[in-house]
Amino acid sequence: MMLRVANCSGFYGDRLSAAREMVEGGPIDVLTGDWLAELTMLILAGNRLRGRPGYATTFLTQLEEVLGTCLDRGIKIVSNAGGLDPAGCAGAVAELAGRLGLNARVAHVTGDDLTGRDLGGAVNLDTGEPLPAAPLTANAYLGGRPIADALSAGADVVVTGRVTDAALVTGPGIWRYGWGPGDHDALAGSMVAGHVIECGCQATGGNYAFFAEVPDPARCGFPLVELAEDGSSVVTKHPGTGGLVSVGTVTAQLLYEIGSPRYLGPDAVARFDTIRLEQEGPDRVRIRGVRGEAPPDTLKVAVNYLAGHRNTMTLVLTGLDIEAKARLAEEAVWARVPKESFDRVHVELTPLAGTALLRITVMDADRKKAGRAFSSAVVETALASYPGCYALTPPGDASPYGVYWPTLVPAESVRARVWLDGREISGPPGGGGSGAAPVVWEAGADPAAGTGAPPEPDERAGDGERTGDGERTVRAALGTIVGARSGDKGGDANLGVWVRTAGQFEWLAAYLTAGRLAELLPSTAGLRIERFELPNLLALNFVVHGLLGRGVAANPRLDAQAKALGEELRARLADIPAELL
Repeated sequence: MMLRVANCSGFYGDRLSAAREMVEGGPIDVLTGDWLAELTMLILAGNRLRGRPGYATTFLTQLEEVLGTCLDRGIKIVSNAGGLDPAGCAGAVAELAGRLGLNARVAHVTGDDLTGRDLGGAVNLDTGEPLPAAPLTANAYLGGRPIADALSAGADVVVTGRVTDAALVTGPGIWRYGWGPGDHDALAGSMVAGHVIECGCQATGGNYAFFAEVPDPARCGFPLVELAEDGSSVVTKHPGTGGLVSVGTVTAQLLYEIGSPRYLGPDAVARFDTIRLEQEGPDRVRIRGVRGEAPPDTLKVAVNYLAGHRNTMTLVLTGLDIEAKARLAEEAVWARVPKESFDRVHVELTPLAGTALLRITVMDADRKKAGRAFSSAVVETALASYPGCYALTPPGDASPYGVYWPTLVPAESVRARVWLDGREISGPPGGGGSGAAPVVWEAGADPAAGTGAPPEPDERAGDGERTGDGERTVRAALGTIVGARSGDKGGDANLGVWVRTAGQFEWLAAYLTAGRLAELLPSTAGLRIERFELPNLLALNFVVHGLLGRGVAANPRLDAQAKALGEELRARLADIPAELL
């Protein structure tokens, strides 16, 4: 019988009603939720410094609505909401159960926290630089086997710290089917299923390039997977909910925040270039054919350290002479606070329709210098600057910012530990595979393709032209036939694109080279761009190295997580063969 694994959270701040919707909307066996983006660990560290919990408190809010029902129906709950304090989160869950008069067995997983440990110089995985400061947080990416051990020991609720997002599905799969470390294909299939549902509604039509095709997107249902013993799965959602599960929406999520087709994890390496998708029925997409390899012997560690203070002021420029106005605005500001007095300055001019935003960000170790001394200086220019001058931000103080620092350690140097009802499980409890998992890292993977009729040609399409061989082309936006999704991976950005037919993919693969991408997106010019082909999915994935600098928390760009990079590309014009439209 299939194992039905549902998701009720894609990030810390997702829809609070989602857990209840998934429990009440139809049959499920496991309820999972992902709370931990790379930035979240830094946010939780800040909370802890202010005396607040180091875990995601919204998990308890959701749990209060569904814990009793889950216990009655035998639904297991698995979440990484433990963040920096899985033991504290597990204790809060046990306290909640007691307050509700429920008898719940609560497990938690530790071993990911490497703060204070010798990290061997902590060389940056992307740049090769040594870590320049003491870590505020350092957490290894654990896999699914400790989760399986907790479930096999009888846990009703399993709380973890930093595990790979896919481990929330892989762990229950190991528990149900008893996969061993050598079952690479099945483990890889579960990793792909976990990657699809980890970001909640992004698999069911949320943030989808062809959003006009999605019915009732405002009431988008959260996803679930029906996971089979061989690692294949079907992605679906509860009946009666909004949104869409199609080959296209699943492809879009497969392309999110990935790198090469070899998607590395603690339990296996999933080959995204072997994934095959099939529309099995309305809101049902089958994932099959995933091949796996043995995991590497290294472990990814997410390090965060405090790097200083930052402050941003945003001015609005309207009408004529936008660039000249921007120069005048900058000159007026730097006349009051010298630009060279800051550790770092970032100025970004973002054109809008008839308007532009001028964002000036300063970073410095001295909070006072980056604080009101800067923001007040900007305000002081209000009556002595460009015509039409006004700001979107009031003068304010600087705020601390952190740097995300990915590094590697030997897998054998990390030992996951499993605790049930406050007592450590001393060995493999049986039925869920061997004990603590070797821990590695999630590197990257790749996508799939859409089905259905292609959209109508963009209304901005120009007159037809003919190439040298007589083929007629139409000047149209790439987004007429190309879908895209983009996101952050530390200091790098990924941009995945896909099309719906083999003919479209043949053209796209020839047209959209790494060099062409740099031409179409000037912000990527001069940066190292890797391109990976995924023909099974009619998709390409690009990794733009260094676009996001030191990661989201330290990145002063307006689009700090590169969420809109794909939509920027889709808006660019190209000469597309008419027959492909």
